[in-house]
Formats: sequence, C-alpha cells, structure tokens
Amino acid sequence: MTKQCFGTSHVPLSPAVRAGDFVYISGQVPVGEDGVVVQGGITEQTQQVMANVKAALALAGCSLDDVVKTTVWLEDARDFGPFNAVYGKHFPKDPPARTTVESRLMLDIKIEVEAVAYKPL
Repeated sequence: MTKQCFGTSHVPLSPAVRAGDFVYISGQVPVGEDGVVVQGGITEQTQQVMANVKAALALAGCSLDDVVKTTVWLEDARDFGPFNAVYGKHFPKDPPARTTVESRLMLDIKIEVEAVAYKPL
C-alpha cells in the first residue's frame, strides 16, 4: 500500500492523505481562503468548516458521499444543536458514523472536524 498526500498547509500536515482505499482528512477549522477565521458564531463557523472538509476531500477525488466517519470537536457543548442543524444538511441521507466531543481547541474557534472517506481506487 502506498501513501499519497494531497494539498499543502502552513503547518506540518497534509489536508488529505490516501492510504489504500481510505482517505483521511486532517482536522478542518473555520478559516476562509484568506487564512482568517470567519466571523460569526457556531453556524457560520460550521458552514466554513464543512466547505473546507469538502475542499480537502476534492483534493483526493472524494466527496461528502464517500465519508464513513467524522470526528467533531466543539469548544462549547451548548453549541451542539446549531452545529448539528448545519452538519445534517451536508449529510441528508446515510450520514457517516460520528464522534462529537467538547474540547478546548488550538485556536480561538468554536469547531474542528476531521473525516475519513472510503473510495476504492
């Protein structure tokens, strides 16, 4: 099995890595193309994070339909309802397995999401 890395980052990580039939998406945070954290609350930040997850998946030729597992870190568990409303719109049918935890995050942000996709070569 070979490993393929996709995309670049200003920190030492690859946005997407293919290992066999699986594609691993590094934790995506709510920054726009300009590298700045988006303004707003959990709704706006979740929308940006999901756009970033989609973009990272696309680097490896995948889409949200290929996602089998996500892990979500919320800065505040009280944001779970609004987060879930936005997240659910991205997975309206057969959503992936998911783990959601409350955690202090590395930046001053409200959410981070990583994903694992399955897409045979």
